Amino acid sequence: MSIESGYHTVLKRLMTRIDEPAPGRIQMLTGPRQVGKTTILLEIARKWGKSALYLAADAPEAALPGWWEIQWRRALQLARSGKAVLLLDEIQYLPNWSRLVKAGIDEVYREKLPLHIVITGSAALEVGAGARETMAGRYERLALCQWTTRDLAEAFSMNEEQAILCYIRYGSFPGGINLLSDIMRWKAYIRDSIIDPAIGRDLLMLETVRKPALLRQVFAVCAGHPAEILSLGKIAGEITDAGTLETVAHYLNVLGEAYLIAAVRKFSATELRRRSSPPKLVPLSNTFLAASLEGEPPLPETDPVRWGRWVENACLAFAVNNGQTVHYWREEPIEVDGIFSGSWGKWAVEIKTGGYTAGDLSGLLEFSRRWPEYRPLVICDDKHADTAQRIGIDCLTWNKFLWDGITGS
Repeated sequence: MSIESGYHTVLKRLMTRIDEPAPGRIQMLTGPRQVGKTTILLEIARKWGKSALYLAADAPEAALPGWWEIQWRRALQLARSGKAVLLLDEIQYLPNWSRLVKAGIDEVYREKLPLHIVITGSAALEVGAGARETMAGRYERLALCQWTTRDLAEAFSMNEEQAILCYIRYGSFPGGINLLSDIMRWKAYIRDSIIDPAIGRDLLMLETVRKPALLRQVFAVCAGHPAEILSLGKIAGEITDAGTLETVAHYLNVLGEAYLIAAVRKFSATELRRRSSPPKLVPLSNTFLAASLEGEPPLPETDPVRWGRWVENACLAFAVNNGQTVHYWREEPIEVDGIFSGSWGKWAVEIKTGGYTAGDLSGLLEFSRRWPEYRPLVICDDKHADTAQRIGIDCLTWNKFLWDGITGS
C-alpha cells in the first residue's frame, strides 16, 4: 500500500494513474472520514465529464434490488464507446462488494475494455479484508491519511506559520477549519461528523468489534495520552468496561487500521520483544486531542508541558501519515522519541520544544552508538538548535519538519 499525506499529492497521483492505458488495476483509496476522498472522486469526474460515472454506495438507492447490475451495465456501455472511468464511493456499504467488483474487473480484462475503476472506503479494515480475500493482484491501494500543513496553507490562505500552528493545535481536517472561530461548534462538528461515525458506524460494521463501548473508551484514553508510553494494563485501568488485555490490544489495532490511532512499538532487534513492549499512543491527528479537551488547546507560553507533548505527537503522526515506519526506543533511564525508517531514510529522532542540554540527548547518542545506520536528529525550536549542533548532531526545527518532513540524505 502506498501511504500519502496530503490531498493534492493523492489527487495528482490518481489523475496520473487514470491517464495510463486502460484497463489497469483498480485504484483503491482508503482513509479516515472528512479528508477529501469524495472530493477527489468528484474532481476526477469533472475532468472526465461524460466519460466518468460516479456512484455512491452509501446512497439510499444503492440498497435497492438490482442497483449494482444496472450501474455496471452503464459503466460497460461507457467503456464500449471509448476510455471511461468508474468511480465507486464508500464501497464498503455495498454488500459483497469485493466479489462484485472482482467479477466486474475480470469481465473488463476479458473483453479488454478501456475502463479504469477507482473505489474509496473509510473503514480500512473492511475494505482491506475484502480486497485481500478476493482481489489479489487486481488492485493498488492508496491511503489518504491527513491534510498536510501545505494543503492547509493553499486551501485556506494561511501562511506557513499559521498552517503549522493550526496543525498542532487543531489538526488538519478541512471541513472544520472555517468553524474555529466558534470552538464549541468546531468540537461538535468533529464529534458528529468524524469521531462518532468512524467509531460508531464504520468500525461497527466489522464482526471484530464485540464491545463498542470499550472501543470508544480505548480511543478516549489514547486521545488523552498523546505521545505517551502506556502499558495495556494501564490503558485497561482507565476504562470502566471490563475487557481483557488481548481485547484492548485488538482494539488498538482496529483504531490503527481506521487511521485514528497508531500504537507505536518499541524498537527491538527481536519481534517478540517488540510485540510485548508497551505502546506509545499516537493519535494520528491532533484534532482528536483538541476535540477531547475541555478548554482551549495549549500554547507554548501558557502551557509549555502540554504544548511539548502535542508537538511531539504532531511530529510522530506526521511521520506515520507520510508512510514512515515509526518506533520508539527506551532503556531506563534513557529513551528516544522516534525511530524512523522509510523513504526519508533511517533516523533516530529526539523532539524538543524548550531548552535542553547535551545531557538530555544521551539516549539519542547511545542509540546511535549501538545502531550507527540510524542518523541522530534533533527536532527543536530554532533558538535552541545550537545545543545539538555543538556536539555534531543534525538539527531541524519542528516548523520545517512539519512543513517538509526530512528531505536531506
